[in-house]
Order: sequence, then structure tokens, then C-alpha cells
Amino acid sequence: MQKLKSDEIKKILASLLKEIKKTCEEHNIKYFLSSGTMLGAVLYQGFIPWDDDIDVFMPRQDYEMLKKIWNKKADTEKYSCVFPSKGVHTRNLFMTVNDNNTTFIKPHQKDLDINLGIAIDILPLDGCPTSRIKRKIQKFWALIYSLYCAEMPPQNHGKFKNIAGRIMLGLVRAEKARYMIYSFAEKKMTKYKIKDCDYITELCSGPKYMQLEYPKELFAKAIYKEFEGYNMPIPIGYDKYLKMAFGNYMELPPKDKQCPAHDVIMYDINNSYKKYM
Repeated sequence: MQKLKSDEIKKILASLLKEIKKTCEEHNIKYFLSSGTMLGAVLYQGFIPWDDDIDVFMPRQDYEMLKKIWNKKADTEKYSCVFPSKGVHTRNLFMTVNDNNTTFIKPHQKDLDINLGIAIDILPLDGCPTSRIKRKIQKFWALIYSLYCAEMPPQNHGKFKNIAGRIMLGLVRAEKARYMIYSFAEKKMTKYKIKDCDYITELCSGPKYMQLEYPKELFAKAIYKEFEGYNMPIPIGYDKYLKMAFGNYMELPPKDKQCPAHDVIMYDINNSYKKYM
């Protein structure tokens, strides 16, 4: 793995975030800083010192709107909106906004013919049904979506889940069939609209965060915090969200845990990924 020079990456990510901010605010698309990025805004007015990425939340309706308008409204000479779709395999469960003129190749994407520039993850937020049975069914469909969209068995979630995932992928090998399955699963898991629900959940952030159910009022409106010199929105209920996601977020993790969370095979801030395809 190539060792990151984080300051170089952070400058490019900040520029990407500026473009997302501009496009969303011009077209009334709701968004929030998410996860460790939100935590960085609260504690450091920017990146967590050891972090190397940016994550953004969008309610599902706004998330789908950004997909539709990006190529018409954003600066597509510099930035691309990338998401899994028919014939497009990203091995992500969510949309990314990528810098066209850089390279950032992760292990799970090394063999893919897609935009592999430095990217920001855009994570959708979905309504969460109150009924326990309906909620279990929603999580079932989310797991099916995760398996066939990512086309990889679950990692770091136990041997049984990994083996079960491998078997299920082995049973459905055709690209078209996998797309049909995950498209159907996506419709099923996202049918609960936030406006009709009391809780919000993350269905595309992996099995751990899929379990969390946030009171809807936490995301009712935005407040603004500085992040790398930009005034950025975070949810009004950020304190409760961060406690649910991270526990005592005011307490720093041990030194050996203060490291970037993502592996990268190689990166190049001066040359497009196309040079290495």
C-alpha cells in the first residue's frame, strides 16, 4: 500500500466539497456533513487530524436529485458523479463525487473501469419504519442490496456471514441478474419516506450503521460549523447523532487507532486515473 501524504489529499477533498456545496445550495438540495467529517467540524473546524476522507449525508429524495442534475449543473470538466447502475460496477453502495484529474486506487476497485479519482462519499438517509417486523424486512433487503451491489461477501462481520455471502454470489453470477436483484432490493428498502416516519436510518453505510435508528428531529434542520474555511451544514441534533454513532466522541481514541481508515494501493494528485487504467 502507498503511504498517504494527507495534506495533499485534504486540499483536493476541500475543493471537491466546495463544488458539492455550490451545486447543492444553488438547487436547494439538502445535505449535511456526516460521520467523522461532522465530528471534525465540531471538534477541529476541519479534518480530524488523522482522517483522510470526507463523507456527506443526503436525505434519499435529495440524493436522487443530485444524481439527476450533476451532469447538467456541476463542473463536469473537473468533477464526476459516480454511482452503481446498470452496466456500472463501483463496488460501493453509494454515490461518490470524484476529481477527474487525480488518482486514488483502493484495493477493492483496482480492476474496475470507472472514475478512480480522489472522491467524497455521498451517503443516503432513509425513512425507518416503526414496526419491528417491517424494520427487519427493511434490513433484510438492505443486506441483499449490499451483497449484490458491492459484489463482495461481508468483511469483518464474522465467518458465517462471509461464507453465506460467497454462496449467494456463487448462485447468481450473471451481471444482469445481479443488477435486477439489487435494484429490486433497493426499491424495497427505500419505500419508507422520511416524511412518513419517526426515525431515520443509514442503509448504505454497512451492517453496523444499518442498525442505528436516529430520531427524525435530529435532522430536521441544519446549523453551520466551519470546516476547512467553509461554512458547512451539520444536523441540529449533531450531539445525539455523534453519541449514537461514536459513543463518547469528546474522548480521543488511543494513539494506535489514530490513523486513516481507508487503504489505497496508489494515488497521484497530479495525474488523472486514466493514465493508469
